[in-house]
Amino acid sequence: MGKAVIKAADSAGLQILPVSFGAQAESGQIVQVCGKDIKIHGPSEREGVLASIFDEHSNLIVVDYTVPAAVNDNADLYCKVGVPFVMGTTGGDRDRLYKTVEDTKVYAVISPQMGKQVVAFLAAMEIMAEQFPGAFSGYSLQVSESHQAGKLDTSGTAKAVISCFQKLGVSFDMDKIQMIRDPKQQIEMVGVPEEHLSGHAFHMYHLTSPDQTVSFEFQHNVCGRSIYAEGTVDAIIFLAKKIQSRADKRIYNMIDVLREGNMR
Repeated sequence: MGKAVIKAADSAGLQILPVSFGAQAESGQIVQVCGKDIKIHGPSEREGVLASIFDEHSNLIVVDYTVPAAVNDNADLYCKVGVPFVMGTTGGDRDRLYKTVEDTKVYAVISPQMGKQVVAFLAAMEIMAEQFPGAFSGYSLQVSESHQAGKLDTSGTAKAVISCFQKLGVSFDMDKIQMIRDPKQQIEMVGVPEEHLSGHAFHMYHLTSPDQTVSFEFQHNVCGRSIYAEGTVDAIIFLAKKIQSRADKRIYNMIDVLREGNMR
């Protein structure tokens, strides 16, 4: 995702600072993307490096695509330094994440889903849940989501969609989500193209009426990472405008970006 965001940001004409953070074992490594040498800094260097860069570039915005276990520590660092950020990583303690940002009043876009069209689908689901609560009362729900094997947590998008169905009257336990991470199953059961096993998101939500006579299916399949990278760039541009205008609101999500018509 880091490489995909750099490519999308470069295409959009944004200035990319050649700095990234990683594990101690990666410290000092150089990764080449879009003709730029991106230097990776280990945990012990992060705060000093970030503070120094923020001093030099007051309009800095950090993009975070890491792993669930790093979400809160990373957010703590950004808020300690005071740098705005776009959090595309799912998982972690979300309540703690929001509280950290609220307490420090740092500007941030936090969203479990950065894909523009999927965000629009999520927005439509939220509107339906708000306007027609209980419309699917009594219906049963089956949910499956397939992602690359490296995605360790349950899809945040799936959880967001399920929360809408719950408001619509469906009883569903998040533990019942079928997480598919085995490449063989992804090809044979889900239909993921082999070339996209390393980066995809296939979701299926199947609703059935109590008497089994009516069913609904909602599905969205994404191959590759470009949809998320483009949405991330939209979020960066959106957040920069909010910072420049000194907006009172500090925490945003991708639906906020969508509603303002800021999707390119």
